[in-house]
This record gives sequence, structure tokens and C-alpha cells, in this order.
Amino acid sequence: MPRKLIALAGLLAASLFSSLGSAFAQPLTVVELFTSQGCSSCPPANANLIKVKDQPGVLALSFNVTYWDYLGWKDTFGKAEFTQRQVSYEPALGHDGPFTPQVVVNGRADAVGAAPGEIQRLISSAGSAKGPSLSLAGGKVAIGAGSAPGGKADVWLVRYAKGVVQVPVGRGENSGRTLPHANVVHSLKKLGSWTGGATALDLPAAQGDLRTAVLVQSPGGGPILAAAAD
Repeated sequence: MPRKLIALAGLLAASLFSSLGSAFAQPLTVVELFTSQGCSSCPPANANLIKVKDQPGVLALSFNVTYWDYLGWKDTFGKAEFTQRQVSYEPALGHDGPFTPQVVVNGRADAVGAAPGEIQRLISSAGSAKGPSLSLAGGKVAIGAGSAPGGKADVWLVRYAKGVVQVPVGRGENSGRTLPHANVVHSLKKLGSWTGGATALDLPAAQGDLRTAVLVQSPGGGPILAAAAD
């Protein structure tokens, strides 16, 4: 084969494998920490999430809730929709109501996030979400065909700030402390639904330096079936 054709074949193969790598990205284990700057028990859980945030195959997210704001400090990242997300998990997880710090893995299992080793234990026992293929490219969310338990799943768009941010707290239970937060979620929006067939949804552009994650999840705080992040 002429050298030019060999080179061209190599480029095409590299492009193909690059596309396949995007389409069949490594399945992720989704770790959600529900935390609050107004909760004195939360700083150890924040620190525990920092320990696993860069672990391969793990998508670690901090959702700051609002129900401790009455103690004197309004959480700077807290939003009502994050609180509602946590509330939706509680019945299936066997709880009467939300608490902090709570860590939920793949929407299937939970623990007190402040306990030493609990987040890593859940990651080790939960494994990655096993559902349809999921990729983010070209302004689209591409979901492969598969089985949707109950016939339908929600597709959630998560925007988060990757890395660690330090937040000084001026009042409340953590007054005078500066608290680290990992991968803080700034917005949560339902993009659409998945019913088992191959589906493509528009992916809005992220604002500023925020990163993107997409979760395919059984409705009402059910298990996470698939997850992808940029």
C-alpha cells in the first residue's frame, strides 16, 4: 500500500477510535453529597468528598441544601431544587426525611458522609451505573437504546464547578470557619425523558467555567442508570 494511503488509513483509524472512545466512555459511579455550610457535622464530609473527587470512574458532586439556613447562615450555594432532590431520595432509602451530611451513590445506597471511609465503602460496593450508553458531543446528549425500568427515565443536566473552593462562614454553627467544597453544583435542570429508544437531546452551552454532567435516572429519586461528564 502506498505510504500516503497508509498514513490516511492511520488517521481514519485514530478518528474512529476517538469517536468510539467518546461514545463508549468509562461508566461512572455517581457520588452525591448533600451538605450545608450551616451544619456543624458537614465539614468532615466535605473533606471526605475531596479525597475521592479525582478517583478514576467517580463523578463526585456537592449539592448544598437550604433547610439549615434558619440557624443564622444562608448557604452561599444552597438552592431549593437541591433540597428537593435530596427529599426525593429519602423514601426509597428508608428515611423519614433529609439529613446532612448524606452521601448517595448511584441513587441506590446512602450513608452518613462524615463517617471515616463510608464514601469509599459505598463506591467500592456500588460499582458504576449500568444502563444505556451515554455521550456528550457536538451540542447533543446521545443516549443509546436499552431498557428503561418502568418505561421511562429522567435526563438531568448538572452544571458544576470542578475542583475545590474555600468558603468563609460568618455566622451560624460554623461561624469563623473556612469550609472547603468539592465539585459544587450550581444548577440542576431536567433536559427531557428517555423511554428506551436511542435518543438525542440538545445540550445547552455551559456558562463561564462550569463543567457539565448528565444523569439518566429513574423518576422520583430512583437509581441512576447512566452518567457522563465532560
